[in-house]
Amino acid sequence: MVPLTSLWLPIVLSAIGVFVASSITHMVLKYHRTDFKGLPAQDEIMDALRKFNIPPGDYLMPFCSDPAEMRSTEFKEKWARGPLMVATFWKPGPMSMGPQLGQWFVFCTVVSLFAAYVTSRALEPGADYLKVSQIASTTAFLGYAMSHWSDAIWYKRSKLTVAKASFDGLIYGLITGGVFGWLWPQ
Repeated sequence: MVPLTSLWLPIVLSAIGVFVASSITHMVLKYHRTDFKGLPAQDEIMDALRKFNIPPGDYLMPFCSDPAEMRSTEFKEKWARGPLMVATFWKPGPMSMGPQLGQWFVFCTVVSLFAAYVTSRALEPGADYLKVSQIASTTAFLGYAMSHWSDAIWYKRSKLTVAKASFDGLIYGLITGGVFGWLWPQ
């Protein structure tokens, strides 16, 4: 077993590596540009919704607060008529990605911390690079990629978008595993 405290450098460096790789995948490579689509008549829809001053949060339409209500004829008709949607409303104001980037780096660090924990419990100091990399990569991949599939199942996210996020998760997992394999204590 390897003490978790001896893995602080691979934890931080793998989080930085993933942060940089994610910046490249989103700003340089073009494959995420099709993850979202614009609504037809976007300006009119925004104008219509603005008057309701909808607080930031997650919304479902049509919505019911009681599962028994889902069996009602009225709710079934609303569902059949549509439109159906899951929407997240943000607080309006100036655009700033700073808070999200900060939260993303913290998330990358947490995933690396879990990869460190699992790998440190499974292997001894001096373990082979490939073994270290396999365990850390797999753990990081699970942290970065698998939760997106539940969004495809429950919230009807595009399977192509989820597959692209999973590909990103594979890259991030391999970066994490590579850093851990490289810096594993002897």
